[in-house]
Amino acid sequence: MNWLIAVVFIGVYIGMALGRWPGLAINRTGIAVFGAVVLLLSGAISGEGALAAIDFATLAVLLTLMVLSSQYAASGFFDWIGDRITNLGGGPRGLLAGVIAVCGILSAVMTNDVVVWAVTPVLISGVVARGLDPKPFVIAVVCAANAGSAATLIGNPQNLMIAEFGNLDFGSFLMVCGVPAVIGLVTVYALILRSPMMRAQLTDGGGMAPKRKDANASQPVLDKKILTKAVVATFAVIAIFVFVEDRALWSLLVVAILLLSRRLPTDQVLGRVDWHLLALFCGLFIVTGAMSQDAEIAKLFRDILVTLQIDHWAVLAAVSLAGSNTIGNVPLVMMLLSLGPDWSQSMLHGLAVFSTLSGNFLIVGSVANIIAVEQAQKTGTVISFAEYARLGVPITLISLALALGWMAFIS
Repeated sequence: MNWLIAVVFIGVYIGMALGRWPGLAINRTGIAVFGAVVLLLSGAISGEGALAAIDFATLAVLLTLMVLSSQYAASGFFDWIGDRITNLGGGPRGLLAGVIAVCGILSAVMTNDVVVWAVTPVLISGVVARGLDPKPFVIAVVCAANAGSAATLIGNPQNLMIAEFGNLDFGSFLMVCGVPAVIGLVTVYALILRSPMMRAQLTDGGGMAPKRKDANASQPVLDKKILTKAVVATFAVIAIFVFVEDRALWSLLVVAILLLSRRLPTDQVLGRVDWHLLALFCGLFIVTGAMSQDAEIAKLFRDILVTLQIDHWAVLAAVSLAGSNTIGNVPLVMMLLSLGPDWSQSMLHGLAVFSTLSGNFLIVGSVANIIAVEQAQKTGTVISFAEYARLGVPITLISLALALGWMAFIS
């Protein structure tokens, strides 16, 4: 057994859990890259082995979705949809329902991280204008985005990895995982609506949409030509996942076509790509790849998972909940796929649903959660760990229990 690989692996995943190494300003991306470099320089993994460990198909599709989201942002779509949401009628109840429905649907086709990043600041501005506390609505954004993203193969990064690993079909995935996603959205609405944080705002006439003095002047500008191109590209990506086997190359073709623009400079399109997240993926692929390529370590890890009976629904749900809220759902899924036992299609569906819904438990459970809290803080809305947990914990436990029942029922 190569103990250096084991030490680096443990050190990197401790860093994933803590968010940084104590005493240093290095973040999760830096930790993953540092661990990969140590393994390469020490010879614990060869250059060829590192390249083999990196899932370029997942990275290509993730890059495509980021560029696609950049196209939507350039069209003004996110500002427009945020403005539309915050001016919904029906008081706080209608606003909450609109936030959850829109964020859940958008996350299924644009990835949850992007939707949370784009919608949160606009939503806070609109909610404050209505005289409401933005905190429950920010939590609704992220919980709905996570739950909605569970429905499709392109809803979040971990689903992309699972899709490429198991060569899963888009339609069958949607049929199986769409139900827990909808259940999750309904759970988010019911629990936030009944929470003390929200009940305090459910007064007669409170939170009504503000009236604009000049509706045309105050509405965000929507560039319909750029938006049309983005919508067509979205349908193209979905079609690729439905009909094409080599998804990576065809997805990159979508990127290339989007870059062919008379109006949007390449720097502007690629400037919104989360290169830090792509670097994090590369580093973790190499670290987990080194583990899986060491026969003794890989066998030890698989034996542990077999002993835990990871192929049982309840165990898989429990591991997903614990792992997602310590090391994060993306590192957890990457580790399980690289080092776990043979995965059946149904277990991959379960892993996608459980790891995604588990991300709502605590702020650290998902990158989307961290993005939402940080975006809110920039606008002066501070959501504490306890405030989030009071909603996130029951939402997650109930939605997980219902999803567990659904997966057991159809298997």
